[in-house]
Amino acid sequence: MVRVRVVRHSALRRRALRWRVLWGGGEVLVTVGVLLLLLVVHQVWWTNREAREGAEREVRALERSWDGGGGDSRTAVAPPATTAPPATTAPPPDTGNGRNGPPPAPTAAPAPTPDWSQAYAILSIPRLALRVPVAEGVAKSGVLNKGYVGHYPGTGQPGQAGNFALAGHRNTHGEPFRYINRLRAGDTVRVETRSATYTYAVDRTLPQTAARDGGVIRPVPRSEVRPGYGYTEPGYYLTLTTCTPEYTSKYRLVVWGKLLSMRPR
Repeated sequence: MVRVRVVRHSALRRRALRWRVLWGGGEVLVTVGVLLLLLVVHQVWWTNREAREGAEREVRALERSWDGGGGDSRTAVAPPATTAPPATTAPPPDTGNGRNGPPPAPTAAPAPTPDWSQAYAILSIPRLALRVPVAEGVAKSGVLNKGYVGHYPGTGQPGQAGNFALAGHRNTHGEPFRYINRLRAGDTVRVETRSATYTYAVDRTLPQTAARDGGVIRPVPRSEVRPGYGYTEPGYYLTLTTCTPEYTSKYRLVVWGKLLSMRPR
């Protein structure tokens, strides 16, 4: 006698429903994965490409305007109270041991009021093959996301006594400061303006500090979170800041430099 297996329709419906749920869930996961992939591509690749191209155009526009070759006249601006150096090189900068003291302040030259919606200087770091515009402010939408380096409002300007402090993205939107952790003592950093080129030498690095550590951009920069890092004497300082670790904004990486020379254009 042959027994015939009876399959109830309700069991078949439940099985079919499970497969539909699993299949639908898989489609949702695949769709979400594709969207996330597109978002990553946009953030990591497209924003970098767009910002770098825009920053390169701005550098060329600044160079043309400074050389008298025309271009967008709105970029032909100078930072306020930027000094006009009386000599090719500055006096030896403070070594940090208090023996030489800070170099005497050069005579200030009047400067036109700049249009802060535009870049007014060019930052060059030969070791990193980096050449980017500098604009006022550290807002993301108006400055940093354009691939520019931003000047902290209230800090010094190039060549002035005090601290010329800058911020830049480490990842996405041009990521100009992605590799500043590779800078070593003695590496040069140049800041070009309409009136002069200022050369700084990298002196110290603070690998990690809190985002709220405002001491690193003071006129005499010194970490409030890690007091062993920084300076105690006035001088002519450059500060570069960015986020760390990569692809996060939890902490800040800081590189400091000291003024070596000022060369009129």
